[in-house]
Amino acid sequence: MSIIRVIAAGAALASIALAADIAAGDARRGEELFETEQCIRCHSVKGRGAGVAPDLSRRIDREFTPTAMASLMWNHAPDMWAGMKQKGIVKAELSQESAADLFAYFVAARYFEKPGDAGRGKLAFDEKHCSSCHGVTRSPNALAPPVAEWESLADPVVLAQQMWNHGPAMRAAFAKLKLAWGDLTAQDLTDILVYLQNLPETKALAHNFLFPPSDAGPALFQSKGCAACHVGKLGIEARLRNQTLTDIAVDMWNHQPAMKSSPTELSQEEMRQITGYIWARQYFRGDGNAERGKKVFAEKSCATCHNDPVAGAPKLGQGTAKGAYSDIAMLSVLWEHGPRMMESMGERKLAWPRFTTQQMADVIAYLNSL
Repeated sequence: MSIIRVIAAGAALASIALAADIAAGDARRGEELFETEQCIRCHSVKGRGAGVAPDLSRRIDREFTPTAMASLMWNHAPDMWAGMKQKGIVKAELSQESAADLFAYFVAARYFEKPGDAGRGKLAFDEKHCSSCHGVTRSPNALAPPVAEWESLADPVVLAQQMWNHGPAMRAAFAKLKLAWGDLTAQDLTDILVYLQNLPETKALAHNFLFPPSDAGPALFQSKGCAACHVGKLGIEARLRNQTLTDIAVDMWNHQPAMKSSPTELSQEEMRQITGYIWARQYFRGDGNAERGKKVFAEKSCATCHNDPVAGAPKLGQGTAKGAYSDIAMLSVLWEHGPRMMESMGERKLAWPRFTTQQMADVIAYLNSL
């Protein structure tokens, strides 16, 4: 798996080069960084932390994406730096790898998952015939584990693994009951999970899970036969932009009836590695428009410094690999070089640039076109 490494150029925006064989973000390291770099002195996750700034596990936006996070952090960076200075917090360095670790941690905290509704979930659990086999503490089908025993309720990766492995048996059960295979939407599954997670019998389950680096993901994607089909128009890079882990679990569920043969079973660790790999791939496949990004780049006065050799900022496109910019890269660049950028812009009496989510995506597309 390739990831982008930021090369410091000692100026407002660093040059970025694509480096191979660097692991994707590790949620465990990200959680440590969230504490050691003192993010927790302002933000909280699931109620743990100062709570002065928003709780990062309780976003209510239905379309909150990694690009939205990058634009939000960019827009609020001056206020964050001012707040850190007031609290005496020294701004830590944030390498490309560290930024990826933090993003992985936000995935583990379900920061990108869409909100669900327990009422809708209860209806969907019945309408999709889940309750025909699965009960809460005792199941109608003796071979179907009751909901109270589902460890997958606390871990969406395990959920994907169990849905994948038990698909053939569930198809047989559907056929026996003369029921059509029920496709799910991501909202269906999210609602069902919210309903099941809030039952009295399941509330005690811890809702934390590991999201490790996908070191073995690419090899497993090949050896398990996924790569044989997912090429060209079916390639995952073109199909998973801004997909959450719940989205991926649903895609794998809906995909099973169309498969020519029964799917290869996956262990929890194999599913974890593959899911981490395919989720991380979305960072390298943006949905921005380079032409619009070029206009935004000019409108936000970026070109004032980066196309002016006197300004000392590197001319963008020099020393970079094509396609090297991503949401993670923009976050790392902002954190490493933002204060110097702000100082330079202040001297030139330029306003700090703020971006909508789409503008951020377009600027990334433009930078990748250089």
